[in-house]
Amino acid sequence: MSEILPGERCTNMAEVRAGVDTLDRELVALLRRRFDYMDAAARIKPARGAVRDEARKAQVIAQARDEAARIGVPVAAVDEIWETLVEASIAYELAAFDAR
Repeated sequence: MSEILPGERCTNMAEVRAGVDTLDRELVALLRRRFDYMDAAARIKPARGAVRDEARKAQVIAQARDEAARIGVPVAAVDEIWETLVEASIAYELAAFDAR
């Protein structure tokens, strides 16, 4: 396999696609780790009603937006992605809670 180049060094679409594909695999692996924490939360929380925590949801999304702004990533895109991620995490955690 050829070297994965940083985006600013890519000169053709094959290089761009190779980089994106590599990052996508890394992101999925990170999501696995995140969902492992949802499994832990489902195991630790005493009641199903504790799974959805709107204050915590807002905090997580705000932190992601702040980090996006800090490093120059489009804040609106991160806001939308994290809204979806947190809702998917809540759904996953509810299912894990119900399965225990």
